[in-house]
Amino acid sequence: MAALNYWLWLTTRRGVGQRGVLRVLEYFGTPERVYFAQQEDLEIIPGLTPQAIRGLLDKNMEESEAILGRCDRLGVQIMTIQDADYPERLRQISDPPAVLYILGHRIRFDEEAAIGVVGARKPSAYGQQVAPKLGLELARCGALLVSGIAQGIDSLALRGALKGGGRVVSVLAGGVDVPYPQENRFLYQDVAAVGALISEYPPGTRHKAEHFPIRNRLISGLSLGVVAVECARFSGTMRTIDHAIEQNRDVFAVPGNIDAPMSQGPNWLIQQGARPVTCGEDILADYWDQFPQKLAHAKVMDPEHLRQRLEPPPKAQKEEPKPEPQPKEQPGREKISLSQQRERFTDDQLVVLHAMLEGADTADVLVDRTQIPARRVLSALTMLQVDGAAEQLSGGRYAPLVELEQE
Repeated sequence: MAALNYWLWLTTRRGVGQRGVLRVLEYFGTPERVYFAQQEDLEIIPGLTPQAIRGLLDKNMEESEAILGRCDRLGVQIMTIQDADYPERLRQISDPPAVLYILGHRIRFDEEAAIGVVGARKPSAYGQQVAPKLGLELARCGALLVSGIAQGIDSLALRGALKGGGRVVSVLAGGVDVPYPQENRFLYQDVAAVGALISEYPPGTRHKAEHFPIRNRLISGLSLGVVAVECARFSGTMRTIDHAIEQNRDVFAVPGNIDAPMSQGPNWLIQQGARPVTCGEDILADYWDQFPQKLAHAKVMDPEHLRQRLEPPPKAQKEEPKPEPQPKEQPGREKISLSQQRERFTDDQLVVLHAMLEGADTADVLVDRTQIPARRVLSALTMLQVDGAAEQLSGGRYAPLVELEQE
Protein backbone atom coordinates (compact mmCIF):
# COMPACT_ATOMS: atom_id res chain seq x y z
CA MET A 1 0.00 0.00 0.00
CA ALA A 2 2.85 2.39 0.83
CA ALA A 3 4.37 1.92 -2.63
CA LEU A 4 1.01 2.58 -4.30
CA ASN A 5 0.68 5.79 -2.31
CA TYR A 6 3.78 7.14 -4.03
CA TRP A 7 2.45 6.11 -7.47
CA LEU A 8 -0.85 7.89 -6.86
CA TRP A 9 0.93 10.93 -5.46
CA LEU A 10 3.14 11.17 -8.56
CA THR A 11 0.35 10.74 -11.11
CA THR A 12 -1.85 13.40 -9.49
CA ARG A 13 0.76 16.20 -9.34
CA ARG A 14 -0.48 19.40 -10.97
CA GLY A 15 1.34 20.49 -14.10
CA VAL A 16 3.37 17.29 -14.53
CA GLY A 17 1.27 15.44 -17.10
CA GLN A 18 1.76 11.93 -18.46
CA ARG A 19 4.98 12.67 -20.31
CA GLY A 20 6.38 14.45 -17.27
CA VAL A 21 5.63 11.42 -15.09
CA LEU A 22 7.48 9.14 -17.52
CA ARG A 23 10.38 11.59 -17.70
CA VAL A 24 10.96 11.72 -13.93
CA LEU A 25 10.49 7.94 -13.62
CA GLU A 26 13.15 7.42 -16.27
CA TYR A 27 15.51 9.63 -14.27
CA PHE A 28 14.74 8.51 -10.68
CA GLY A 29 13.54 4.94 -11.26
CA THR A 30 10.71 4.85 -8.68
CA PRO A 31 7.96 7.23 -7.51
CA GLU A 32 9.33 7.03 -3.96
CA ARG A 33 12.66 8.48 -5.09
CA VAL A 34 10.79 11.21 -6.95
CA TYR A 35 8.87 12.02 -3.76
CA PHE A 36 12.05 12.61 -1.78
CA ALA A 37 13.77 14.57 -4.57
CA GLN A 38 14.70 18.19 -3.83
CA GLN A 39 14.32 21.19 -6.14
CA GLU A 40 17.94 21.04 -7.32
CA ASP A 41 17.45 17.36 -8.24
CA LEU A 42 14.38 18.17 -10.32
CA GLU A 43 15.84 21.20 -12.08
CA ILE A 44 18.48 19.14 -13.86
CA ILE A 45 15.88 16.94 -15.64
CA PRO A 46 15.59 18.06 -19.30
CA GLY A 47 12.17 19.27 -20.38
CA LEU A 48 10.65 19.52 -16.89
CA THR A 49 8.72 22.82 -16.71
CA PRO A 50 8.74 25.16 -13.70
CA GLN A 51 5.07 24.34 -13.17
CA ALA A 52 5.87 20.60 -13.06
CA ILE A 53 8.68 21.20 -10.58
CA ARG A 54 6.32 23.15 -8.32
CA GLY A 55 3.85 20.26 -8.49
CA LEU A 56 6.53 17.72 -7.56
CA LEU A 57 7.65 19.82 -4.60
CA ASP A 58 4.13 19.52 -3.16
CA LYS A 59 4.54 16.48 -0.88
CA ASN A 60 0.95 16.41 0.38
CA MET A 61 -0.34 12.80 0.38
CA GLU A 62 -3.99 13.49 1.25
CA GLU A 63 -5.27 13.13 -2.31
CA SER A 64 -3.42 9.87 -2.97
CA GLU A 65 -4.61 8.42 0.35
CA ALA A 66 -8.21 9.37 -0.51
CA ILE A 67 -7.91 7.68 -3.94
CA LEU A 68 -6.42 4.56 -2.36
CA GLY A 69 -9.29 4.39 0.13
CA ARG A 70 -11.89 4.84 -2.60
CA CYS A 71 -10.31 2.08 -4.68
CA ASP A 72 -10.34 -0.23 -1.69
CA ARG A 73 -14.04 0.43 -1.00
CA LEU A 74 -15.06 -0.05 -4.65
CA GLY A 75 -12.86 -3.08 -5.35
CA VAL A 76 -10.86 -1.16 -7.97
CA GLN A 77 -7.45 -2.67 -8.75
CA ILE A 78 -4.42 -0.46 -9.41
CA MET A 79 -1.81 -1.50 -11.96
CA THR A 80 1.47 0.38 -12.44
CA ILE A 81 3.73 0.46 -15.45
CA GLN A 82 6.38 -1.41 -13.46
CA ASP A 83 4.08 -4.34 -12.64
CA ALA A 84 4.96 -7.63 -14.36
CA ASP A 85 1.46 -8.02 -15.84
CA TYR A 86 1.26 -4.49 -17.24
CA PRO A 87 0.44 -5.02 -20.97
CA GLU A 88 3.61 -4.99 -23.03
CA ARG A 89 1.57 -3.70 -25.97
CA LEU A 90 0.70 -0.62 -23.95
CA ARG A 91 4.18 -0.20 -22.50
CA GLN A 92 5.57 0.13 -26.04
CA ILE A 93 3.44 3.11 -27.11
CA SER A 94 5.00 6.59 -26.95
CA ASP A 95 3.09 7.75 -23.86
CA PRO A 96 1.82 4.78 -21.81
CA PRO A 97 -0.11 5.60 -18.61
CA ALA A 98 1.96 5.10 -15.47
CA VAL A 99 -1.11 3.90 -13.56
CA LEU A 100 -4.26 2.06 -14.65
CA TYR A 101 -7.42 1.68 -12.56
CA ILE A 102 -9.30 -1.57 -13.24
CA LEU A 103 -12.80 -2.56 -12.19
CA GLY A 104 -13.45 -6.20 -13.03
CA HIS A 105 -10.94 -8.81 -14.13
CA ARG A 106 -7.20 -8.32 -14.56
CA ILE A 107 -6.72 -9.38 -18.16
CA ARG A 108 -3.45 -10.54 -19.73
CA PHE A 109 -3.77 -8.51 -22.91
CA ASP A 110 -0.58 -9.82 -24.48
CA GLU A 111 -2.15 -13.29 -24.54
CA GLU A 112 -5.43 -12.09 -26.07
CA ALA A 113 -6.55 -11.55 -29.65
CA ALA A 114 -7.80 -8.10 -28.69
CA ILE A 115 -9.65 -6.10 -31.33
CA GLY A 116 -10.70 -2.47 -30.93
CA VAL A 117 -14.12 -1.59 -32.36
CA VAL A 118 -14.91 2.11 -32.65
CA GLY A 119 -17.37 4.35 -34.41
CA ALA A 120 -19.87 7.18 -34.36
CA ARG A 121 -22.08 8.03 -31.41
CA LYS A 122 -25.02 8.55 -33.75
CA PRO A 123 -24.77 5.70 -36.26
CA SER A 124 -27.10 5.08 -39.14
CA ALA A 125 -29.44 2.09 -39.27
CA TYR A 126 -26.65 0.31 -41.16
CA GLY A 127 -24.15 0.94 -38.35
CA GLN A 128 -26.71 -0.15 -35.75
CA GLN A 129 -26.95 -3.47 -37.58
CA VAL A 130 -23.24 -4.01 -38.29
CA ALA A 131 -21.72 -3.10 -34.89
CA PRO A 132 -23.50 -5.74 -32.76
CA LYS A 133 -23.03 -8.31 -35.52
CA LEU A 134 -19.24 -7.77 -35.50
CA GLY A 135 -19.19 -7.81 -31.70
CA LEU A 136 -21.12 -11.09 -31.62
CA GLU A 137 -18.91 -12.75 -34.23
CA LEU A 138 -15.65 -11.59 -32.66
CA ALA A 139 -16.77 -12.89 -29.26
CA ARG A 140 -17.87 -16.25 -30.60
CA CYS A 141 -14.59 -16.59 -32.46
CA GLY A 142 -12.71 -16.13 -29.19
CA ALA A 143 -11.48 -12.54 -29.59
CA LEU A 144 -11.42 -9.94 -26.82
CA LEU A 145 -13.37 -6.83 -27.83
CA VAL A 146 -11.96 -3.46 -26.73
CA SER A 147 -13.97 -0.26 -27.06
CA GLY A 148 -15.23 2.82 -25.30
CA ILE A 149 -18.67 2.67 -23.80
CA ALA A 150 -20.34 5.72 -25.33
CA GLN A 151 -23.71 5.66 -27.03
CA GLY A 152 -23.70 4.37 -30.59
CA ILE A 153 -21.18 2.01 -32.15
CA ASP A 154 -19.19 1.45 -28.92
CA SER A 155 -22.10 0.25 -26.80
CA LEU A 156 -23.70 -1.65 -29.69
CA ALA A 157 -20.49 -3.62 -30.31
CA LEU A 158 -20.13 -4.34 -26.59
CA ARG A 159 -23.70 -5.62 -26.34
CA GLY A 160 -23.13 -7.86 -29.34
CA ALA A 161 -19.98 -9.33 -27.77
CA LEU A 162 -21.76 -9.86 -24.45
CA LYS A 163 -24.55 -11.63 -26.28
CA GLY A 164 -21.92 -13.85 -27.86
CA GLY A 165 -20.62 -14.84 -24.43
CA GLY A 166 -17.25 -13.17 -24.90
CA ARG A 167 -15.09 -11.05 -22.65
CA VAL A 168 -15.02 -7.31 -23.25
CA VAL A 169 -12.98 -4.32 -22.11
CA SER A 170 -14.09 -0.70 -22.04
CA VAL A 171 -11.51 2.06 -21.78
CA LEU A 172 -12.98 5.15 -20.13
CA ALA A 173 -12.38 8.90 -20.18
CA GLY A 174 -13.34 9.20 -16.51
CA GLY A 175 -13.41 7.15 -13.35
CA VAL A 176 -14.40 3.49 -13.61
CA ASP A 177 -17.15 4.19 -11.06
CA VAL A 178 -18.71 7.06 -13.03
CA PRO A 179 -21.12 5.75 -15.71
CA TYR A 180 -21.24 7.94 -18.80
CA PRO A 181 -23.76 8.34 -20.21
CA GLN A 182 -25.90 7.53 -17.17
CA GLU A 183 -28.25 5.31 -19.20
CA ASN A 184 -25.32 2.95 -19.80
CA ARG A 185 -24.89 2.16 -16.08
CA PHE A 186 -26.22 -1.39 -16.51
CA LEU A 187 -23.84 -1.95 -19.42
CA TYR A 188 -21.00 -0.84 -17.11
CA GLN A 189 -22.03 -3.58 -14.68
CA ASP A 190 -22.16 -6.22 -17.41
CA VAL A 191 -18.73 -5.27 -18.78
CA ALA A 192 -17.14 -5.36 -15.32
CA ALA A 193 -18.80 -8.73 -14.59
CA VAL A 194 -17.25 -10.55 -17.56
CA GLY A 195 -14.32 -8.31 -18.50
CA ALA A 196 -12.96 -5.01 -17.27
CA LEU A 197 -13.52 -1.27 -17.09
CA ILE A 198 -10.14 0.48 -17.41
CA SER A 199 -9.11 4.10 -16.95
CA GLU A 200 -5.98 6.13 -16.29
CA TYR A 201 -8.12 8.53 -14.27
CA PRO A 202 -8.81 7.91 -10.55
CA PRO A 203 -12.26 6.80 -9.39
CA GLY A 204 -14.65 9.71 -9.06
CA THR A 205 -13.19 11.58 -12.06
CA ARG A 206 -15.86 13.07 -14.32
CA HIS A 207 -15.77 12.32 -18.04
CA LYS A 208 -14.49 15.48 -19.69
CA ALA A 209 -14.34 16.35 -23.39
CA GLU A 210 -10.56 16.78 -23.28
CA HIS A 211 -10.13 13.29 -21.79
CA PHE A 212 -11.60 11.42 -24.78
CA PRO A 213 -8.81 12.12 -27.31
CA ILE A 214 -6.26 11.11 -24.64
CA ARG A 215 -8.24 7.95 -23.85
CA ASN A 216 -8.38 6.90 -27.50
CA ARG A 217 -4.67 6.01 -27.62
CA LEU A 218 -5.32 3.30 -25.02
CA ILE A 219 -8.07 1.61 -27.06
CA SER A 220 -5.65 1.15 -29.95
CA GLY A 221 -2.68 0.53 -27.66
CA LEU A 222 -4.32 -2.48 -26.00
CA SER A 223 -5.46 -3.95 -29.33
CA LEU A 224 -3.86 -5.88 -32.19
CA GLY A 225 -5.99 -3.95 -34.64
CA VAL A 226 -8.82 -1.43 -34.72
CA VAL A 227 -12.04 -1.58 -36.76
CA ALA A 228 -13.81 1.63 -37.84
CA VAL A 229 -17.48 0.76 -38.30
CA GLU A 230 -19.02 4.14 -39.08
CA CYS A 231 -17.66 7.68 -38.68
CA ALA A 232 -17.26 11.03 -40.34
CA ARG A 233 -14.05 11.82 -42.20
CA PHE A 234 -12.88 14.02 -39.33
CA SER A 235 -13.95 12.65 -35.94
CA GLY A 236 -12.88 11.11 -32.66
CA THR A 237 -12.97 7.69 -34.31
CA MET A 238 -10.48 8.85 -36.93
CA ARG A 239 -8.18 10.13 -34.18
CA THR A 240 -8.26 6.64 -32.67
CA ILE A 241 -7.29 5.28 -36.07
CA ASP A 242 -4.44 7.80 -36.20
CA HIS A 243 -3.18 6.42 -32.90
CA ALA A 244 -3.46 2.88 -34.28
CA ILE A 245 -1.35 3.81 -37.29
CA GLU A 246 1.28 5.52 -35.09
CA GLN A 247 1.38 2.42 -32.87
CA ASN A 248 1.77 0.09 -35.87
CA ARG A 249 -1.59 -1.59 -35.29
CA ASP A 250 -3.68 -3.18 -38.03
CA VAL A 251 -6.50 -0.99 -39.35
CA PHE A 252 -9.82 -2.37 -40.61
CA ALA A 253 -12.88 -0.57 -41.95
CA VAL A 254 -16.46 -1.54 -42.74
CA PRO A 255 -17.31 -0.39 -46.29
CA GLY A 256 -20.54 1.53 -46.77
CA ASN A 257 -22.63 3.40 -49.30
CA ILE A 258 -20.58 6.11 -51.00
CA ASP A 259 -23.35 8.63 -50.35
CA ALA A 260 -23.71 7.79 -46.65
CA PRO A 261 -22.23 10.49 -44.36
CA MET A 262 -21.28 7.94 -41.69
CA SER A 263 -19.39 5.81 -44.23
CA GLN A 264 -17.13 8.62 -45.39
CA GLY A 265 -14.48 7.78 -42.78
CA PRO A 266 -14.33 3.99 -43.33
CA ASN A 267 -14.46 4.34 -47.14
CA TRP A 268 -11.60 6.86 -47.06
CA LEU A 269 -9.58 4.52 -44.84
CA ILE A 270 -10.08 1.70 -47.34
CA GLN A 271 -8.78 4.02 -50.07
CA GLN A 272 -5.69 4.61 -47.93
CA GLY A 273 -5.03 0.88 -47.51
CA ALA A 274 -7.17 -0.22 -44.55
CA ARG A 275 -8.53 -3.73 -44.92
CA PRO A 276 -12.24 -3.85 -45.78
CA VAL A 277 -14.17 -6.26 -43.54
CA THR A 278 -17.68 -7.66 -43.59
CA CYS A 279 -17.57 -10.16 -40.72
CA GLY A 280 -15.56 -11.25 -37.69
CA GLU A 281 -13.58 -13.82 -39.66
CA ASP A 282 -12.29 -11.11 -42.02
CA ILE A 283 -10.79 -9.35 -39.00
CA LEU A 284 -9.28 -12.43 -37.36
CA ALA A 285 -7.91 -14.08 -40.51
CA ASP A 286 -4.28 -13.15 -39.75
CA TYR A 287 -4.44 -14.02 -36.05
CA TRP A 288 -5.41 -17.71 -36.06
CA ASP A 289 -1.83 -18.99 -35.90
CA GLN A 290 -0.74 -16.31 -33.43
CA PHE A 291 -3.44 -17.25 -30.89
CA PRO A 292 -4.26 -20.92 -31.52
CA GLN A 293 -5.61 -21.56 -28.02
CA LYS A 294 -7.86 -18.52 -28.02
CA LEU A 295 -9.18 -18.84 -31.56
CA ALA A 296 -8.85 -22.60 -32.18
CA HIS A 297 -12.57 -23.38 -31.86
CA ALA A 298 -13.40 -20.96 -34.68
CA LYS A 299 -10.48 -21.82 -36.94
CA VAL A 300 -11.96 -25.17 -37.93
CA MET A 301 -15.17 -23.59 -39.17
CA ASP A 302 -15.56 -22.65 -42.78
CA PRO A 303 -17.32 -19.30 -43.40
CA GLU A 304 -20.65 -20.89 -44.29
CA HIS A 305 -20.62 -23.05 -41.17
CA LEU A 306 -19.75 -20.03 -39.06
CA ARG A 307 -22.62 -18.02 -40.53
CA GLN A 308 -25.00 -20.85 -39.76
CA ARG A 309 -23.79 -20.84 -36.14
CA LEU A 310 -24.18 -17.08 -35.78
CA GLU A 311 -27.51 -16.55 -37.58
CA PRO A 312 -30.81 -17.58 -35.99
CA PRO A 313 -32.20 -20.83 -37.43
CA PRO A 314 -35.13 -20.51 -39.87
CA LYS A 315 -38.58 -21.19 -38.52
CA ALA A 316 -39.42 -24.83 -38.96
CA GLN A 317 -42.70 -26.00 -40.41
CA LYS A 318 -45.16 -27.29 -37.90
CA GLU A 319 -44.74 -31.01 -37.36
CA GLU A 320 -46.34 -33.65 -35.27
CA PRO A 321 -44.86 -33.63 -31.76
CA LYS A 322 -42.11 -36.18 -31.28
CA PRO A 323 -41.09 -37.93 -28.07
CA GLU A 324 -38.57 -35.77 -26.22
CA PRO A 325 -35.15 -37.43 -26.32
CA GLN A 326 -33.30 -37.99 -23.09
CA PRO A 327 -29.80 -36.57 -22.56
CA LYS A 328 -27.15 -38.65 -24.23
CA GLU A 329 -25.11 -40.97 -22.10
CA GLN A 330 -21.50 -39.99 -22.37
CA PRO A 331 -19.20 -42.41 -20.62
CA GLY A 332 -16.19 -40.81 -22.26
CA ARG A 333 -17.07 -37.33 -21.08
CA GLU A 334 -14.01 -35.06 -20.76
CA LYS A 335 -12.93 -34.48 -17.17
CA ILE A 336 -11.64 -31.00 -16.36
CA SER A 337 -9.14 -30.71 -13.52
CA LEU A 338 -9.34 -27.90 -10.97
CA SER A 339 -6.33 -26.11 -12.48
CA GLN A 340 -7.80 -26.31 -16.00
CA GLN A 341 -11.22 -25.07 -14.90
CA ARG A 342 -10.02 -21.53 -14.08
CA GLU A 343 -7.99 -21.32 -17.28
CA ARG A 344 -10.79 -22.53 -19.55
CA PHE A 345 -13.96 -21.12 -18.01
CA THR A 346 -15.14 -17.81 -16.58
CA ASP A 347 -16.69 -17.64 -13.11
CA ASP A 348 -20.20 -17.51 -14.60
CA GLN A 349 -19.53 -20.49 -16.84
CA LEU A 350 -18.28 -22.58 -13.90
CA VAL A 351 -21.33 -21.74 -11.77
CA VAL A 352 -23.66 -22.63 -14.65
CA LEU A 353 -21.78 -25.89 -15.31
CA HIS A 354 -22.08 -26.91 -11.68
CA ALA A 355 -25.80 -26.11 -11.80
CA MET A 356 -26.25 -28.28 -14.89
CA LEU A 357 -24.53 -31.20 -13.18
CA GLU A 358 -27.65 -31.44 -11.02
CA GLY A 359 -29.59 -32.29 -14.18
CA ALA A 360 -30.40 -30.85 -17.61
CA ASP A 361 -32.65 -27.82 -17.34
CA THR A 362 -33.82 -24.70 -19.13
CA ALA A 363 -32.10 -21.33 -18.92
CA ASP A 364 -34.89 -20.02 -16.66
CA VAL A 365 -34.32 -22.83 -14.17
CA LEU A 366 -30.57 -22.23 -14.28
CA VAL A 367 -31.14 -18.53 -13.55
CA ASP A 368 -33.18 -19.46 -10.47
CA ARG A 369 -30.65 -22.08 -9.42
CA THR A 370 -27.56 -19.88 -9.80
CA GLN A 371 -29.08 -16.48 -8.94
CA ILE A 372 -27.06 -15.00 -11.83
CA PRO A 373 -28.82 -12.42 -14.09
CA ALA A 374 -30.47 -13.98 -17.13
CA ARG A 375 -28.32 -12.14 -19.66
CA ARG A 376 -25.16 -13.51 -18.04
CA VAL A 377 -26.54 -17.06 -17.83
CA LEU A 378 -27.45 -16.94 -21.54
CA SER A 379 -23.98 -15.61 -22.41
CA ALA A 380 -22.34 -18.38 -20.36
CA LEU A 381 -24.50 -21.06 -22.01
CA THR A 382 -23.66 -19.74 -25.48
CA MET A 383 -19.93 -19.73 -24.77
CA LEU A 384 -20.07 -23.21 -23.21
CA GLN A 385 -21.73 -24.55 -26.36
CA VAL A 386 -19.13 -22.91 -28.62
CA ASP A 387 -16.42 -24.40 -26.40
CA GLY A 388 -17.95 -27.87 -26.64
CA ALA A 389 -18.61 -28.01 -22.91
CA ALA A 390 -22.42 -28.04 -23.10
CA GLU A 391 -25.22 -28.84 -25.53
CA GLN A 392 -28.77 -27.70 -26.02
CA LEU A 393 -31.44 -30.40 -25.98
CA SER A 394 -34.99 -30.20 -27.20
CA GLY A 395 -37.37 -28.21 -25.07
CA GLY A 396 -34.76 -25.52 -24.48
CA ARG A 397 -32.88 -27.63 -21.93
CA TYR A 398 -29.12 -27.60 -21.53
CA ALA A 399 -26.79 -30.43 -20.48
CA PRO A 400 -23.03 -30.54 -19.75
CA LEU A 401 -20.56 -32.37 -21.99
CA VAL A 402 -17.74 -32.28 -19.44
CA GLU A 403 -17.15 -33.37 -15.86
CA LEU A 404 -15.64 -31.03 -13.30
CA GLU A 405 -13.15 -32.30 -10.77
CA GLN A 406 -14.39 -31.49 -7.29
CA GLU A 407 -12.26 -29.98 -4.56
